Amino acid sequence: MDLTSRSIRLMGATITISILHKQADYLLDQAFSLLRLYEKRFSANDEHSELMKVNHAAGIQPVIVHPDLFELIELGKKHSLAPNSYLNIALGPLVQTWRIGFEDAKVPTSEEIKQALAKTNPNFIELNKKKSSVFLKQTGMKIDLGALAKGYIADKISTFLKEHGVTSALINLGGNILTIGLNEVNNRFWRIGIQNPKLPRENNLALLSLQDKSVVTSGIYERKLQTKDRVYHHIFDQHTGYPIDNQLASLTIVSDKSVDGEIWTTRLFGMTPASILEKVEKENDIEAFIITEDNQFFYSSGLTPEILP
Repeated sequence: MDLTSRSIRLMGATITISILHKQADYLLDQAFSLLRLYEKRFSANDEHSELMKVNHAAGIQPVIVHPDLFELIELGKKHSLAPNSYLNIALGPLVQTWRIGFEDAKVPTSEEIKQALAKTNPNFIELNKKKSSVFLKQTGMKIDLGALAKGYIADKISTFLKEHGVTSALINLGGNILTIGLNEVNNRFWRIGIQNPKLPRENNLALLSLQDKSVVTSGIYERKLQTKDRVYHHIFDQHTGYPIDNQLASLTIVSDKSVDGEIWTTRLFGMTPASILEKVEKENDIEAFIITEDNQFFYSSGLTPEILP
């Protein structure tokens, strides 16, 4: 039996799911229906999404949300408030001010950045677990779950497939990769490439051989704004309001759950390679592969990557 694969353009990326199963087409139909549902629930760019109902009610009233959305916002707030975290799910006003990745992207004025940053305090996200409600206490606040939604969704799709008997699958949500079991077509580990930031797509610097693991990469080379003077990427420093400048080209996190990979790539991205590795070695169940802008690479003790020439 061969892997059955299907691709679609969703969430600003090409999404591909490959599974080995007798009812592969049926399960892929269901999986892609779930993907559309989750996009509608979590999108910060769809004016009619469930998340945007929360944003539109900022400073006005709490909004009762689906348990999945509540869980993801609760998780995002927790990690946004963690010491020295570069993740902030309340960064929506700043993200929308820059609009990097969209046709109307621009470099904001210092005053626009100042005004946006004044509305990005995650402490002002008020959660009521009993009612499953979310209230943004300050007018103009906007939650953006782009730093963790894909990981959460990948985990949900993985759970769905496993519940229906899938033992071999590859879920690729536009660079966010989650593997189920072995690649049973040839009975070997899945081989996941880590992009060489200096070269076009499909050119890898290293390969990881994995089973039942997630691989999430955050990099400065995918979404950019080119001006006459410089290039701006889309990973922001919540203190300055500008893209993080620490000589990192990409950070890859390997974990059991994909949402953990999403969280930690963002939480750690503003740190130096040495600080990232020090933090990762202290955490359970995550590993890191770091590439700097001058193409040096570093990785944590739990990885054994195949470095390509």
